[in-house]
Amino acid sequence: MDVRPYLPSDCDACLAVFDSNSPDCFPSGERPEFAEFLAQPNGPYFVMEHEGAIAGCGGYFITGESAVARLVWGMVRRELQRQGLGRFLLLFRLREIAKVGGVERVQLDAPQHSAAFFQRQGFKLTGGGPDRVEMMMKLVVCP
Repeated sequence: MDVRPYLPSDCDACLAVFDSNSPDCFPSGERPEFAEFLAQPNGPYFVMEHEGAIAGCGGYFITGESAVARLVWGMVRRELQRQGLGRFLLLFRLREIAKVGGVERVQLDAPQHSAAFFQRQGFKLTGGGPDRVEMMMKLVVCP
């Protein structure tokens, strides 16, 4: 697996990853929002390549509070889930956030059925509704 920065030429492949997870993870109505995001990501965004194809994507941005990062649009192609790729991509993003320095907390919102995955990675539930959850974890960086 290789993770690299997103390029505009990756747009169609990232939309295909989104489509593979719709409507279970992402309502199809969110596709235009994701496409708009891909046109101008609001922070670092990455693609994960596996066996010569884009298998996942995800990014983050640092919020107005410099001690807080927010994970955005993280996903793995549906048929490749439960093979460790999502965890690999998540840990990659957390490592990139740690490199920025000064970030104390990482937040995200995710589909309700993804909550267990993020809880296994150390995130705590902080709120949400019937379809989406808000989660947070303290970013601990060893010196």
